[in-house]
Amino acid sequence: MGFMGQLRAYRKKKQGRRRTAAKPLPLPMRIIANVGVFCLMLLIGLTALTAHYARDLPDTRSLWRNDDARRITLLSQDGAPISMHGASSGEPVRLAELPPHVSAAVLAVEDRNFYHHAGFNLLSIGRAMLVNAKDGAVRQGGSTITQQLAKNLFLNSDRTMKRKAQELLLALWLERKFTKDEILTLYLNRVYFGAGAYGIDAASYRYFDKSARGLSVGEAAVLAGLLKAPSRLAPNTNPQTAGRRARLVIDQMVETGALTPEQAVRWIAEPVRLRAEPPNAAPYFVDHVMREVDRLAGEVDADLVVRTTFDRAAQEAADTGLIAGLSQDAALLNDAQAAVVILDQEGAVRAMIGGRDYRESQFNRAAQARRQPGSAFKPIVYLAAVKRGARSDDIVLDAPLTIGEWSPQNYRQKYFGEVTLRESLARSLNSAAIRVQEATGRAHVRATANALGLTGPLNQGPALALGVDAISPLELAGAYAAFANGGYRVEPFCILSIETSDGAVVYRSTGSIRDHAASTTEIAELNMMLNAVTAWGSGQAARLEGRMVYGKTGTTQNSRDAWFAGHAEGLTTVVWLGKDDNAPMLGVAGAGAPAIIWREVMARALPPAWVSSLSGADGALLELTQPGG
Repeated sequence: MGFMGQLRAYRKKKQGRRRTAAKPLPLPMRIIANVGVFCLMLLIGLTALTAHYARDLPDTRSLWRNDDARRITLLSQDGAPISMHGASSGEPVRLAELPPHVSAAVLAVEDRNFYHHAGFNLLSIGRAMLVNAKDGAVRQGGSTITQQLAKNLFLNSDRTMKRKAQELLLALWLERKFTKDEILTLYLNRVYFGAGAYGIDAASYRYFDKSARGLSVGEAAVLAGLLKAPSRLAPNTNPQTAGRRARLVIDQMVETGALTPEQAVRWIAEPVRLRAEPPNAAPYFVDHVMREVDRLAGEVDADLVVRTTFDRAAQEAADTGLIAGLSQDAALLNDAQAAVVILDQEGAVRAMIGGRDYRESQFNRAAQARRQPGSAFKPIVYLAAVKRGARSDDIVLDAPLTIGEWSPQNYRQKYFGEVTLRESLARSLNSAAIRVQEATGRAHVRATANALGLTGPLNQGPALALGVDAISPLELAGAYAAFANGGYRVEPFCILSIETSDGAVVYRSTGSIRDHAASTTEIAELNMMLNAVTAWGSGQAARLEGRMVYGKTGTTQNSRDAWFAGHAEGLTTVVWLGKDDNAPMLGVAGAGAPAIIWREVMARALPPAWVSSLSGADGALLELTQPGG
């Protein structure tokens, strides 16, 4: 065979080897090979994904700390508790200390396979993934109790794939670290049950006023039902919805074998008694304080103890006095709202009512509503005149007048001719008050109002004297407090101090006296006029037997607002009546219901008259001894 023949034979042999090497693998072998490659790639991808999501996992050392929302405890001026706000956690309870039906109720609706999975449920996750893929967003989580615990302990509630991945990783860590009973114990002690209650024991006390160790089947079903939507299903606010949900929980307990059908029927028929809601002392005052806490300590991330200016006796006087006063004119006032504010001489808010029924309306008319004070503004006009040299016995003409195109009128168009300043204020004569203002100068009236704390923009025209500028009852009370304390401008305040739970001072009041608005002599001159208002003028309904009372009525056009503002023995009280829609109140005037309410409030807020009569010149009580002592 020649060289060419050998070459052809070699090429033929090589091509045969190539055809043999290219022969495909059998189908089963190819499937196995592809699956192996896929699993390897999947493992690499999952490892990379796990590493990516695990980079910023939260610190698991916080497992045993309860860092839920800060708690704010409000105290009255004497240190007695008023209310607590924010999260509350009950005493930690072990699973073995709880009745078996408590955990059975929770597992029946939250995670039936809790004791049989490794921290996650593939079927639930798959179902959730189908829903999420259909909606194009994370709608369902398919979370087990372990995953929920991981989220509650370490994560936020963001519906993102990253959070779900981290939740799964932490759930696996929890399952490796703790037993099932320990995980369930942690869950029951940390999960949120609504109304600021974290943990089964706090929830039990919150809704049933008892330890979780004594929960009945029905009570356990109510609490288990809450976990789906704690706010919407809260039994104290939505008892019917919570009841339907609890019945569903009991039905689920039958399906899981935790209850027999007969037991379920018995427990469904057994009424669940909720804790009687304790009366919320001064809810409008509390809301006002909480707004101030946000302003003064909103950035502090710690539990707070807030000592307020609240005086429980003064608040009870305001509450009872308002009811007593309204009852005397019930036919006229059945659809009117009310506000009451009590301040001491330094401007401390001792009591506050912002409406007739907090359950129906949480709008605080004492601090937030701005209404025209009407003639209750006139004392500021007369103080401005006194500061310019006028005296209560000076004469002013009370007769019709016209300024430009404006012709104000007296009540019922009755005029008295020449009267003293004392009489013109006591009878609340519009014509005379405007003449006093024009003689004094509107700029001086506005300056006096500013000096007393009414710092908002004030009317430039002659109507200024008739109280046409809207202010709140709290602002008016602050201005009148200067009449009670000798002329010092105060800024009404409700917080004495704010401290963290470990005693660190966040805020401490340094006093509310801001300036000297008028001299003691000028205030005394004005008070002579204000006393005439209640002694024989328009405010006689506010008189208190055996006491010196200083005050002023106020009624705006068409009786849209009715006021009485005044002070006695160091306490300043303002009463306002009106309708939220600013509609007229036919037959209502400051000389009527507001003055009556003021009298009823102050009669209860002040010490007994016989105590006042025993006071020495310096205000201290004289020493009393028993006969023969």
